[in-house]
Amino acid sequence: MQLEPKDIQRTLDHVITQRIIESPCHRISFAEYMDLALYYPKLGYYASSSTQIGAAGDFFTSCHLSADFGELLAKQFAQMWDFLQQPNPFTLVEMGAGQGLLAVDVLTALQRHHPNCFACLKYVIIERAAALIQAQRHQLRQFLEAGASIAWHDFADLPSSITGCWFSNELVDAFPVHQVVLESGRLREIYVSVNQQHSQTHFVEVVGDLSTPKLAEYFDFVGIDLRFVPRSQRESPPYPDGYRTEVNLAALDWLATVAHHLQRGYVVTIDYGYPSDRYYHPNRLGTLQCYSQHQHHSDPYRNVGQQDITAHVDFTALEKQGELCGLERVGYTKQALFLMALGLGDRLTVLGQSSATDAQSIQAALRRRDALHNLMNPMGLGDFGVLIQSKGLDSTLPLTGLMGEIAKAKN
Repeated sequence: MQLEPKDIQRTLDHVITQRIIESPCHRISFAEYMDLALYYPKLGYYASSSTQIGAAGDFFTSCHLSADFGELLAKQFAQMWDFLQQPNPFTLVEMGAGQGLLAVDVLTALQRHHPNCFACLKYVIIERAAALIQAQRHQLRQFLEAGASIAWHDFADLPSSITGCWFSNELVDAFPVHQVVLESGRLREIYVSVNQQHSQTHFVEVVGDLSTPKLAEYFDFVGIDLRFVPRSQRESPPYPDGYRTEVNLAALDWLATVAHHLQRGYVVTIDYGYPSDRYYHPNRLGTLQCYSQHQHHSDPYRNVGQQDITAHVDFTALEKQGELCGLERVGYTKQALFLMALGLGDRLTVLGQSSATDAQSIQAALRRRDALHNLMNPMGLGDFGVLIQSKGLDSTLPLTGLMGEIAKAKN
C-alpha cells in the first residue's frame, strides 16, 4: 500500500485516530494498533527509517556486536547444505533482515570458508519496510556487484518448492499481538480507542468481547487453562482477576506460510521468549515492552512511530503449529549453547592466547572478547531461544548447533 502525498504530512497519531473513528464501535484491536505503529508506510517505526537499530539507535541485535554471530550461523547453514545432499540451488531465506549486517556476515563466511556451498547459494530476503530494503541493498552492494544470487521477495511471489533454510533473528517478537485480560473468569480483549478533549487526542484502552474465537482457541492449543474454576473456597484460582497477557496469532500464520513454501530443509527461529507454561505463568502479567534509546518501558501509546514495540515469543505455539504444518522439531536450545557448540568457545580461547603487544590490537581483541561474552550472556542474548524445525528429511541428523543441548540433557 503506497502512501498518498497528502498522507505524508499527517502524523501517525492522526492516521491511527482516523482508523479508530472509522471502525465499528470506534475501536481497533491492539494488534491492529501495533501493526500501524510499527509498519504504516513511511510513518511506522520500521517503515520510516533504518537508523533505529544499533549502538546509536534504540536497540541492537546479535549481529551488531561482531561478525562472529553470522559466521557461526554460516557454519550451521553449511552443515544443513550437506545434510540436504548439497542441493543446487541451496536457498537461504532471511526473514526480517534489519540493516543487512547479518546477511553480509553470513555471505562473507560462506564465501570464505565454504566456497562450494556459496557457489550453490541463492540468498532471499523477505522484508516489508522500504527503508530497511534500501539499507540492505547498500550493505550488500559488494555481493550484488559481483553477481551473487541475492533477491528480495514477498511471500506471495515465492515458489512452494524451496529447498534450503528459512531463518530469522529477532523477527517474531515484532509481530503485532492481541492483548487479552481476565474479567470475572471471562477471557476478554483489550482494544484501543481515542479520548478527545480540549483539542487533545489520547489513545485509551477499552475492554470488550474477543474479536475472534481464535484467541480462546489459542490457549487450548498451547495447553493453558486460564479459566480454571476452584472447587472450594480453599482453592485459589491460578490466574487472578485482571490477569493480562498477549496472543501472537500472526506468528501462527507466518509459520504456516513458511512451511507451505518449504519443500525440504530447515526453519531456524532465534528470538527471546519462553515455552507456554513459563510465558503464561500466573505471576507474569504480559511481556509487552517498548524500546527507545536502549531504554525500555511499558507504554505503547507514547512517541507513536518513534519507539519499538515487542512481545516475547511463545515457542510452544511455534512447535505445535509446526507439527500441524508438516514441520518436525529438530531441537530447541539457548543461544549461548547453540553458539558454543558451533565454536564460540574456541574463538574465546584463541583470543586469550593472542600475542599482540601494540595497544590497538590489544584493544580490538578486548572489544571482540566482550562481544563474544555478550552473545552468550545468560542474562541477555545468551538466553534467547533457538528453535530448529525441519521438513522432508531425517530430523535426527545431529546438527552441530544442538550438540550443547544434547550434552546438557545427558548430564
